[in-house]
Amino acid sequence: MPSFRDIVRRIDSIKNTQKITKAMQMVAASKLRRAQAAAEAARPYAEGMSKVLGSIASGVAGSDSAPKLLAGTGKEQVHLLVVCTAERGLCGPFNSSIGRLAREKANALAGQDKEVQFLCVGRKGRDMLRREFSSMIVGSMTDVGRRRLAFSDAATIATKVHEMFEAGEFDVCAVVYNRFRSAISQIVTAQQLIPFAPPAGDAGTASAALGGAAQLVVACGEPASAGRAGSRDHSCHEPS
Repeated sequence: MPSFRDIVRRIDSIKNTQKITKAMQMVAASKLRRAQAAAEAARPYAEGMSKVLGSIASGVAGSDSAPKLLAGTGKEQVHLLVVCTAERGLCGPFNSSIGRLAREKANALAGQDKEVQFLCVGRKGRDMLRREFSSMIVGSMTDVGRRRLAFSDAATIATKVHEMFEAGEFDVCAVVYNRFRSAISQIVTAQQLIPFAPPAGDAGTASAALGGAAQLVVACGEPASAGRAGSRDHSCHEPS
């Protein structure tokens, strides 16, 4: 039977743990509020970009002079999936839902005799897909938006995708990510960017989905903008 002193020490230890947990909770709540405010503030700009991009796409549809980023290569054999996840876990189904949709799309495309490649943005996506599709991962980018997400982050990813497209490494590109709805609800989305395809669904859903992906399309047109927007470095690794 534990002594009185042992019981007192145990109580003190639990109280100290409670204090640490409370401090961690306050820090997490502050980060969540900041992230939510940033997502909500970006919505008007995302909607504006979606309208501009949709207008351009409809204006050049069927034209021989349409930009390749909008018209594509004319083939659909090689598909690149840009899988965007978090750097760390402990966030419920946030990462697992993205990984599940990416696997489903990859298996569906493979069933149609298509070649699939993955560009992983975030460690969790890379780690999940590496178990089953290690030979299909053509690159991974980590530490993106570690402090605060900015246009330079999208430009870094877009530059990599743009370089691969110009080198003829893929025909179709889609981004798999979680679209923000609220602090406790995200909608896992697969949005095709190259060739451009307007998202299906109602106007509000389509605008929100397109806005989330539009930064990458806009950044593809300005491959040097990452340097102008900021000097934040990101790790980009080729598969070994």
